[in-house]
Amino acid sequence: MTARHLRISGLVQGVGYRASFAMQARELGLSGWVRNRVDGSVEAAVRGAPEAVEQMVAWSRRGPPGARVSDVVITSIDDAALPGDGFEVLATQ
Repeated sequence: MTARHLRISGLVQGVGYRASFAMQARELGLSGWVRNRVDGSVEAAVRGAPEAVEQMVAWSRRGPPGARVSDVVITSIDDAALPGDGFEVLATQ
């Protein structure tokens, strides 16, 4: 298992980014969470098989139709810090 923290910026709020991210993560069998940030970015943490995490990172650079991703900052995190199953959409922070 591997885990990554992502900070996605650009036009990523008001375009269904969080819901699409969560759906994609669930399809890939990942656990973790995604939320909007008050600064207009989206933040996420994902945990799962390395190949699935890399697919999620690649997806995050595109996002759903309507999104215009300008940057994705990726940080490795301890996979034990995230739940083993389930993916949540959290409230804005």
